[in-house]
Amino acid sequence: MQADSRRQSIIRVLTGSAGPVSAGKLAGMFGVSRQIIVGDIALLRASGTDITATPRGYVLTRGTEGIIHRIPCRHRPEEMKEELQILVDNGCLIRDVIVEHPIYGQLVGQLDISTRYDVDEFIAKVSQSDAAPLSDLTGGIHLHTIFCPDEETYRRVLQKLRESGFLFEQ
Repeated sequence: MQADSRRQSIIRVLTGSAGPVSAGKLAGMFGVSRQIIVGDIALLRASGTDITATPRGYVLTRGTEGIIHRIPCRHRPEEMKEELQILVDNGCLIRDVIVEHPIYGQLVGQLDISTRYDVDEFIAKVSQSDAAPLSDLTGGIHLHTIFCPDEETYRRVLQKLRESGFLFEQ
């Protein structure tokens, strides 16, 4: 398969996928190395295709119905799962986590978490990794970009986070 044809096929796979697709899975599908896929993704991004790398694989950025908000949160590492579950249980998609680093400025980690299954997969990956969550860099203070279907959902999420002590308010 020629490189251009493979890249168009990658777009088709990502378009048709209900969730993230790993570089390893794509490599297996096309009979190439993972590194070739990483290069293909870089070239697709450079040509304007909006592909996001999440902890579980690549996704095409799709339009999301509803409203976007950034919410400030703070919690201890062992409370991360509870915080994420509050967000998804109340109907929001967690797009990313953002922290302010004293040297590098704003650091963003893509999450794309929308279900308890996604939360469990993310928490499992964190526990199996030697890497620390971004919020560890800032004493637990971070932002989440979330998509909510409506303002009522957003207000409910804020209330639940406030009740749990996770909403960062000063």
